[in-house]
Amino acid sequence: MTFTRYALYYAPPAGAEWTAFAIRWLGWDMETGAVKPHPAVPDVDVRSVTDTPRKYGLHGTMKPPFRLAEGQSFDALQAACAQLAAHQKTVVLDGLEIARLGRFLALRPLGDTQALNNLAAACVQDLDAFRAPAAEAELARRRAAGLSPAQESNLLQWGYPYVLDQFRFHITLTGRLDKSTLTGVETALEQQLVPLLPTPFTIQDLALMGEAEDGRFHLIQRYALSA
Repeated sequence: MTFTRYALYYAPPAGAEWTAFAIRWLGWDMETGAVKPHPAVPDVDVRSVTDTPRKYGLHGTMKPPFRLAEGQSFDALQAACAQLAAHQKTVVLDGLEIARLGRFLALRPLGDTQALNNLAAACVQDLDAFRAPAAEAELARRRAAGLSPAQESNLLQWGYPYVLDQFRFHITLTGRLDKSTLTGVETALEQQLVPLLPTPFTIQDLALMGEAEDGRFHLIQRYALSA
């Protein structure tokens, strides 16, 4: 399979009940590369509300998608991911909760996130040599959202605004929704997903992802963090 971009994600464990529900919720299993039927949720058009995040799969971004820099190889990227993971410890947080991030819904971690933030920063910084510079069109698209000075600085240095001190770990569950739809979907997820969420919430590995020619992200390999 040929990939146009790569990313480093937190990918929830395949065997967990909450993972299985959330994968069906989004309708795309990035680990198996399979489309999944959405769950039946009263009064919610699940396909519509998950259309935007579907292609990315169920994940928390650690290093945002990037094109491979000239002179770098896929094999070298894999080796660097393995080395990175071997030097990072498992992260344990209190749990997860449904949160509104603007007009979309996501899972956010509960508890002290410093270790998680440090892990994400290491992913961004340690693998940056593999990232090709962002194209001008991509920079313009990011700036169109309105960036703070810190976010603009991150965009120029790291290719993405919301990293390092601007990073907020989240697992996206919907696209942008109007207020009435947002409330209904939030209620449905509180009822069907929240009871399945893990306590504690543990990050034990990092997942190297690839964006295929179909525009969807596929899991390439998991790299276990050190104990």
